[in-house]
Amino acid sequence: MRSVEFNVSRKRTERVLLSLLCCLVFPYDSNQDQSRQCKLISGSMALPVLQKQGDIVLGGLFSLHNTVVEPSLSFTSSPPPERCTRFNFRTFRWMQTMIFAIEEINRDGGLLPNITLGYRIYDSCSTPHQALKAAMELAGSSEVEGEAHSDGTCRGTVPALIGDGGSTQSLVVARFLGVFHVPQVSYFSSCACLSDKQEFPAFLRTMPSDFFQVDALVQLVKHFGWTWVGVIAGNDAYGLGGANIFADEIRKRGACVALHEVIPRNRAQRTISSIVSTIRSSGARVVLVFAVEQDAAALFDEALRQGLTGIQWLASEAWSTAAVLSTPQKHRHVLQGSMGFAIRRAHIPGLQDFLLRLHPSSPDALADPFLIPFWEEVFQCSLGVQAEGQEHATEGKPPCSGAEELGSVTNIYSDVSQLRISYNVYKAVYAIAHALRAMRNCVKGNGPFPRQACPDAENIQPWQLLHYIKDVEYLNSFGDETKFDENGDPAAMYDLVNWQLTPAGEMEFVTVGKFDETTTGGKQKLQITENIIKWNGNQTEIPLSACSSVCRPGTRKAIRPDFPICCHDCVVCRAGEISNQTDAIECVRCLPEFWSNAERTACIPKEVEFLSYSSTMGITLMAISLMGSFCTCVVASIFSCHRATPIVKANNSELSFLLLFSLTLCFLCSLTFIGRPTEWSCMLRHTAFGITFVLCISCVLGKTIVVLMAFRATLPGSDVMKWFGPARQKAIITCCTLVQVIICTVWLVVAPPTPHQLMPRKSIIIIILCEEGSPVAFALVLGYIGLLACLCLVLAFLARKLPDNFNEARLITFSMLIFCAVWIAFVPAYISSPGTYSTATEVFAILASSYGLLGCIFAPKCYIILLKPERNTWKHLMSKSVTKTF
Repeated sequence: MRSVEFNVSRKRTERVLLSLLCCLVFPYDSNQDQSRQCKLISGSMALPVLQKQGDIVLGGLFSLHNTVVEPSLSFTSSPPPERCTRFNFRTFRWMQTMIFAIEEINRDGGLLPNITLGYRIYDSCSTPHQALKAAMELAGSSEVEGEAHSDGTCRGTVPALIGDGGSTQSLVVARFLGVFHVPQVSYFSSCACLSDKQEFPAFLRTMPSDFFQVDALVQLVKHFGWTWVGVIAGNDAYGLGGANIFADEIRKRGACVALHEVIPRNRAQRTISSIVSTIRSSGARVVLVFAVEQDAAALFDEALRQGLTGIQWLASEAWSTAAVLSTPQKHRHVLQGSMGFAIRRAHIPGLQDFLLRLHPSSPDALADPFLIPFWEEVFQCSLGVQAEGQEHATEGKPPCSGAEELGSVTNIYSDVSQLRISYNVYKAVYAIAHALRAMRNCVKGNGPFPRQACPDAENIQPWQLLHYIKDVEYLNSFGDETKFDENGDPAAMYDLVNWQLTPAGEMEFVTVGKFDETTTGGKQKLQITENIIKWNGNQTEIPLSACSSVCRPGTRKAIRPDFPICCHDCVVCRAGEISNQTDAIECVRCLPEFWSNAERTACIPKEVEFLSYSSTMGITLMAISLMGSFCTCVVASIFSCHRATPIVKANNSELSFLLLFSLTLCFLCSLTFIGRPTEWSCMLRHTAFGITFVLCISCVLGKTIVVLMAFRATLPGSDVMKWFGPARQKAIITCCTLVQVIICTVWLVVAPPTPHQLMPRKSIIIIILCEEGSPVAFALVLGYIGLLACLCLVLAFLARKLPDNFNEARLITFSMLIFCAVWIAFVPAYISSPGTYSTATEVFAILASSYGLLGCIFAPKCYIILLKPERNTWKHLMSKSVTKTF
């Protein structure tokens, strides 16, 4: 957890490992050998120690300095002692909290009656080898140098150790103490790797594992919808382990890691500058810094230098409430709005007064190797004395006046507003004390050991105490339950802390939520009060962090090749497809009768299309149809008014009126093709069309036959006209029409035309048409009309050389040519016309052929009747004229 300066020379490492090897091997040899080992450890590795005697002495490891300066080594001289530098006020407060808790237990006397606790506290200097040296002294030192117990353990071994803070230091110490089963209770080591009881059987902690912190961070990222998150790790067990777990977990939740960088141990500016540049270029707006406060400070110094703003920083608990980052004015612009999880805090009554009691003039000052360097660092002055066993530099510092008081200085040491790690130290001391109490209260014959034996309270063995610490469970005076799970971890409870600037410009840690791993009953483990959160730059809206923008409804995500899954483009759904949610993976096709709206967010009913009366084409065709009917009626009226004239009588007025009637029906039947198709309209339009046109062509055929027969009747001895009188003409027309009626009747009975909906997948409309029902019947209807028309055309062609003034064969021939041409062109046009155009094509054919018959047969007669009445005489009709040919 703390800063790690793992800068150990090769020879010094070899010496430490050699001592460790001796300690691991000699316990199994004779007492004489074991005594030699105790001498080796205690005699060659004396370190500054703060100690107090008691019936039971607890060990303590605290990183009171942030680094250790190692002297240069040679093969010919004995190595000088190492020198620790950069005193850490916060860790010194943690050490004083341990002393406060021990003295509180001794003073109260209720928890351990008639027992006093002592302590032996060492400085690990934030380095693993210093921590290992201190642990070896705690495990092997004794008042009688080199004396060993008969059971193979060094006399003076502490029954339990509190510490260390850093995960990297704890890893080394836990491996060593685990061999002897000496219980180690850490207050700040959170690396998830330490939960492995196979490797670290004697390690416990009051600090939750990083696994739970990562779980909380992952839920925080998920809660705010961040999918593009950067990860910066410190180059130690804490940073690397936590960052890797976090990266793996958010990938499982569908988010992506925008960058994953490691702050080097030496905090080289070039490397950190490259990390800041990577953050800027990645596009990530949310970055988690899983590192100790010293590594984080180096990163933020460089971010400030490069002017990197607009980043929502997520803090791991190692620096989520770090005063070293929140106090400097320079960091406030960069870090305001930052959020992170911090372990639960508590107010420990009497602790502040206890912290401020220290003074170099106190009787025990010279026996405290850490007080003098602490005092000189706080007041930046020199006392001119050297603590026992401690070497420190005072060059360049003025002498202390003697009037300095801790109560007059405000710093992180005396600030008890954020007692989080100090509270962990406090709980660790009380956990061991409760375990000692349980050992002393063991009832003979009901103990936890073989044969239900109880431990010897006068000769406490570390492995026995370890058993009781694992089973500790109590409720402290603050209402918090302290116990360890099977991995030696406590229940994970965090406060979600938001860095907010006060009106006075001071940074304040505001609790905006909490995470409780023990939450049950369907409640959320993470609870956030969003309305009090202040984001980066005091903005009110939640910052967005995504590789790509959110795909709104109506679009879908399209993955970019060679990019993480979170990077995508938003593609508009194709016509006929929709997406009604954000970040849709694919669009959903509408049902055939529906179509997508303009926004592609909903399926709406398709527009229904048919040849309606309100459409432009429908209105045009209807107007042409009504105009044709009107013209036919006008012609009929003219013929009716002039029915006594020679030209009307000479052209068979009865057939002419019947032809005009059938033409009127032909014009009107086209109206049945306009409008929404129904079952009745579909049956009516096709049958009416077939029958009326057969009636019309039958009349023309009758007139053609009459013309031919009338010419033959003028020949001498011919009596052919008696076979083609008016009754026979009507019979021919009736028979021809009756055949079509029969075809249409069978058609309606067997497979009548019905409405049919055409729903093309790629079209926004539904086309309603009349389906023929039986293509054979429809072909017969058209074929029969064509047969009569061809017959009529042939007969009219045969009569083309008859005198012009006597017959109308030429007019009939022209009309039949137009009729046949229209219907021959209709067939391919009808088949190839899409949708309603096929209906319009059919209507156009009906109207064109009807106008052709009306114009060719009746227009010349009306012209003579109305404009050339002098030609409407029998003399003119009967006069000889030269026969004309086509």
